[in-house]
Amino acid sequence: MPPEGAQPGLGRPGAGPRSHLPREARDTLFLLAVIAWVILPQLGNLPPWCGALAAGVLAWRGWLAVAARPLPGRWWLLGLLALTLGATYATHRTLLGRDAGVTLIVVLLTLKTLELRARRDAFVVFFLGFFTMLTNFFYSQSLPTAAAMLVALLGLLTALVNAHLPVGRPPLVQAMKTAGSLALWGAPVMALMFLLFPRLPPLWGIPGDAMSGRSGLSASMQVGNLARLALDESIAMRVRFDGPVPPQQDLYFRGPVLSQFDGREWRPLQPRLGSRFSPGLGGRANLQPLGAPVRYEVTLEPSNRPWLFVLDAAALPPTLPGLSSFMTAELQWIASQPITDLVRYRAESHPVFRHGPLSAAALWPEYRELPPGFNPRTLQWATELRRAHGDQGDAALVRAALDRLRSGGYLYTLEPGVYGEHSADEFWFDRKQGFCEHIASAFVVLMRAMDIPARIVTGYQGGERNPVDGFWVLRQSDAHAWAEVWLAGRGWQRVDPTSAVAPGRTGAFQRLTPAPGAVAAVLGQVSPDLAASLRAAWEALNNGWNQWVLNYTQSKQLDLLKRLGFSSPNWQDLGLLLIAIVVAASLGAAAWTLLERRRQDPWLRLLARARQRLAAAGLALPAQAPPRELARALQPLPPTQRQALQDWLLRLERLRYAPGAADSPRPGLATLRREFRKLPWPR
Repeated sequence: MPPEGAQPGLGRPGAGPRSHLPREARDTLFLLAVIAWVILPQLGNLPPWCGALAAGVLAWRGWLAVAARPLPGRWWLLGLLALTLGATYATHRTLLGRDAGVTLIVVLLTLKTLELRARRDAFVVFFLGFFTMLTNFFYSQSLPTAAAMLVALLGLLTALVNAHLPVGRPPLVQAMKTAGSLALWGAPVMALMFLLFPRLPPLWGIPGDAMSGRSGLSASMQVGNLARLALDESIAMRVRFDGPVPPQQDLYFRGPVLSQFDGREWRPLQPRLGSRFSPGLGGRANLQPLGAPVRYEVTLEPSNRPWLFVLDAAALPPTLPGLSSFMTAELQWIASQPITDLVRYRAESHPVFRHGPLSAAALWPEYRELPPGFNPRTLQWATELRRAHGDQGDAALVRAALDRLRSGGYLYTLEPGVYGEHSADEFWFDRKQGFCEHIASAFVVLMRAMDIPARIVTGYQGGERNPVDGFWVLRQSDAHAWAEVWLAGRGWQRVDPTSAVAPGRTGAFQRLTPAPGAVAAVLGQVSPDLAASLRAAWEALNNGWNQWVLNYTQSKQLDLLKRLGFSSPNWQDLGLLLIAIVVAASLGAAAWTLLERRRQDPWLRLLARARQRLAAAGLALPAQAPPRELARALQPLPPTQRQALQDWLLRLERLRYAPGAADSPRPGLATLRREFRKLPWPR
């Protein structure tokens, strides 16, 4: 950046082409490029007009710098500001909050570049850039976002360092090296603040006032919804088992239970007075765990839903720091508030269990209800099945339906076509193909038509183990729907009709996947295992970021203090420890600086650096050589280079041995030290 009072971009009108840009134009273009990099990750979160305005203003400002044109007047800026304020209010219906605030910050940052006339204006742009950089974490705290913002930080630091360099044309590489060293020196301080700065809600964390919807399971199910999720390879959760992993056919992670059907859509039962939706009434599920428990830890991605997915079935609440949870009568665990951030919780489940009432009198009638006027052929077939097998009990009717799925030519596919009004009839008698929700829905309709209580359970099934970090990964494509039927004397029993059509879906990780893209197809031809290995490594790296950075909570801070010897630490102890370390480090740095100053004269240290530069170029000189002798040893160098170095060495000598000379101004040691970095030292 130019010195105070200089006007970047204001060159001679009509000036012809130059061999290189003036420093003002070069520095301005570099700063504009850094600002564009800061804003780029936000484009998906900004209104379209804001992204277009930012790109247009930055391009305009770059053209003004290259063409050496004057900057727009104040009325231009006021008009653009008023226009953007109106557009922001029209878009968000407010000027406050996260989304509106980020929009205004981006607008102000780009408009400020149009009045970049002096160094003080540049400093305002720098600090607006730092703040805008932080707003990226309002929307994503992922590893790619952090890496992109690290590049932005180095870019802004480079521009800031460059603005403090003296007049001339210092290379940007020099400013980048200084910025990099500053970042490295500051890294221990940042790590210390991360470890010990007290995380006090609600001050700590990312505001979720306008969290956008995320892909994942829904609170209702229309036939075809889960098929769309099967194309989503994003991670839903990661699981780490304490011991052996249960068989894959037992990995059912329970989510919403759907029991009301209107002919097209399945929904949960509506809450009623004294119902299972009241906290603390989980015991009404009549859950009876059988066998040894399975203990595990879940890292759940944000879903903006209160659901906690656990392996069927968990009798004890998941250990979720900062949140409470309760179990419904349908075995679903629900948190006290929606999951808007990455959370980690421990749970204990019993893959073998029994639950629900043992007599039909305690069942709600909704588990048998069907809407009138839908699926007449299924109802007729149910009557025939009941007539043929009814005397053998309800379990025989369930087996008969599963036998029909195994031997009737049914197909498991992502593209069964669009189902109409009578979805169960179409599945059983016409199309005979579908995804898991088509199969589960048709199966439950058939069960209810035979007067067997039944419901749909949605969640995730299966998953795969990441060979790099050992975590069990469940993706949105592992979303699944299965059925539960009630049998007298046995309670609710899981029945997965999809496994009758495609046993590999639940037993051998045989998922339906879309056709690979161009890059994946090429990688598959080069090395079939390369793409899978790269994805596993990347996901393991992201998981490490989630576990050690995003999930570093106050409880982990307090655990750290316990390991350091605190008996019952709290957040005040964190603050006191942080202050003590900062004070001790500051005193140590001050003592080291004073010791260095006393140990060696600053003038001698600067002379030694000059001698080292010349020695590195092959000009060996004795350690006691004064500046004048060093200047005489420069004869082999080109005249221009030799003259600049000799002039600097003689001024260094004059500072030491002729401080009172009046024939020329006496430079200070700080000035000579700054000039040292710009000199054309031989290489």
